[in-house]
Amino acid sequence: MVRPVSDPSRNALVIAHEPDGPSGQVGVRLTDRGFSLHTHLVTDDYKQPQAFAPWPAFADFDLIVVMGSVRSLTNKAEISSWVGEEIADIRAAIERDQPVLGVCFGGQLIADAMGGSVEVSPTVEIGWHDVEPLKGAPSVIGDGPWFQWHHDRFHAPPAAQVLGRTTSSTQLMCLGRSVGTQFHPEVDVPHVQGFLRDAPADYLDEVGIVADAMIETMAAMQSDNSRRCHTLVDWFLDEIAFPVK
Repeated sequence: MVRPVSDPSRNALVIAHEPDGPSGQVGVRLTDRGFSLHTHLVTDDYKQPQAFAPWPAFADFDLIVVMGSVRSLTNKAEISSWVGEEIADIRAAIERDQPVLGVCFGGQLIADAMGGSVEVSPTVEIGWHDVEPLKGAPSVIGDGPWFQWHHDRFHAPPAAQVLGRTTSSTQLMCLGRSVGTQFHPEVDVPHVQGFLRDAPADYLDEVGIVADAMIETMAAMQSDNSRRCHTLVDWFLDEIAFPVK
């Protein structure tokens, strides 16, 4: 049973697929709002993508937060030992009207689970990009830019409402009490440092990332981005996941 948002005993399950993918500022705001966070680390060795920690029972939590990943749903064979179960668990959560917030890979998982699709994007989006708000989007979406780091993109399920986009990708969708983003609202300096620390040097060269410059920009953007992230989380909690009736 999902408790009302005013219940101080509410709890959230955070799915972190790798060590560099924590909940960041999303988790900070959920904690501010009274949630107890329980983080499940799926894989802790980048060289062993099939080795995973057994899944907790999603139904035991009031809210599921599914974070990003270096993996791709266009290559499910690489993560076949666990991704099918995760998709099934997300689908079951949404079908029982349990709120799910998916970020980047998490948003793609929601799309895949509920009848949408994921494909390699024709445009790699890395860094800060404006997101065009569509009808029904929270006003904060247009206050960007938002941080991006993705090679894939999702097409929203037929029942979902697309709320934001860039020229190449759907960026925000809502499906019942659940929301998926393609952008990364959760980032702060430690978070991006983790992305960079665990990314191979040849990959950074290939996509044109200069680590010091990215960190410098993140430091300059951190305060505004955290404010926008917290506002987005508030919208998700108050308007989508736990609306006041």
